[in-house]
Amino acid sequence: MSRARTCLGIALAAGLAGGSFLPAGAAELAVPAGAGALRDMIERAQDGDILRLAPGQYEGPVVVTRPLSILGNGAATVTGSGRGSVITVDAPDVVISGLTVTGSGLSHETIDAGVKLTEKALRARVENNRILDNLVGVDVHGPHDARVIGNLIEGRQDLRVNERGNGLYVWNSPGLVAEGNTVRFGRDGVFVNTSSNNTFRNNRFEHLRFAVHYMYGNDGTVEGNFSSGNDIGYALMFSGRLTVKGNVSLDDRNHGLMLNYVNDAEISGNLVRGGGEKCLFMYNANKNMVSGNRFERCQIGVHFTAGSERNTFAGNAFIANRTQVKYVGTRNLDWSTGGKGNFWSDHPAFDANADGIADTVYRPNDMMDHILWTQPAARLLAGSPAVQLIRWTQTQFPALLPGGIVDSAPLMHAPAFPEPQAAAANTGGRG
Repeated sequence: MSRARTCLGIALAAGLAGGSFLPAGAAELAVPAGAGALRDMIERAQDGDILRLAPGQYEGPVVVTRPLSILGNGAATVTGSGRGSVITVDAPDVVISGLTVTGSGLSHETIDAGVKLTEKALRARVENNRILDNLVGVDVHGPHDARVIGNLIEGRQDLRVNERGNGLYVWNSPGLVAEGNTVRFGRDGVFVNTSSNNTFRNNRFEHLRFAVHYMYGNDGTVEGNFSSGNDIGYALMFSGRLTVKGNVSLDDRNHGLMLNYVNDAEISGNLVRGGGEKCLFMYNANKNMVSGNRFERCQIGVHFTAGSERNTFAGNAFIANRTQVKYVGTRNLDWSTGGKGNFWSDHPAFDANADGIADTVYRPNDMMDHILWTQPAARLLAGSPAVQLIRWTQTQFPALLPGGIVDSAPLMHAPAFPEPQAAAANTGGRG
């Protein structure tokens, strides 16, 4: 087949590769559909070539071992053999775009994926693909500065949730950016394992266990994402210095946000609405800034436990949660900073000087709350006159209140909270 060495081809390849300079001999090659055609052309191509696939079916698996751009224009399908990964990228500056990729194996041991990026796949770009019915959607396994942009990733619906793979699996891949993807029907939408300086922005996650699952990842950014109908929206564990802002969790079944051994994180501008159990669950999480969030219509607004210390809460809105805060400790913790606290929808208060700060402090829990949490059988007496008398007495004599959360400067009105971009019509990917 002739090699159409055109300036257009060179320019296109350079643009797709993020501005990389490609060899002067780079060519644009037309690849016909058919058995073995893609594999043969990959073997014959030279560094920097653009492989433009005709509409139709192509056989996998294929391994890309030189810098190439493989473009499908939305009409080419690469189907694996049901063993291993469908497309393996084992070279730098490779572009995979506009393909439907399906038919990986089912081995968790080898992390069979629709697209696998090895540690050699520096600056790889996986863009605008439909990655369907694979064990793992995209396995980013060691390369630096990869990009996974605008893909639709759907897992195997014929498997039970715990048998499925993750939509995006990330291991030791600094500089990864995953943006504008839609991920459905996997185990976790994103699973980060021992990786730093990653960014997950404006993605949509549905019908999963966890939308975003962080384990041993530091200095990452989770921003502008949308999670709905998952067990947990954002499950962040054993990680430090994360920035989690502008995300949305709607009707996730258990928790919207979970921080487990997470330290020095910024949790800001997030919306959690309708969580089945807890809007925010913090377990042994320390020195985190939680500000400007809206926690709404959950069974528990914030469950704060297990030695979490030196966290700052300010400018948040707690609206119509059945229990605004659950904290079983006895230490006094003030959730206000610089004379500014949080808004509590169940706090009846006055503001005589019209400064926007309530004239009375807010205490979300009293002695009976502690008794009911530690002795669940006591719930049988929750509506009894004796319990009501104890609650009334504590309101009249605050010195009888146990230690716990107090907001010394509660806000009279919920802070202005523009609906995060992710809550709008964020469709992500090509779905």
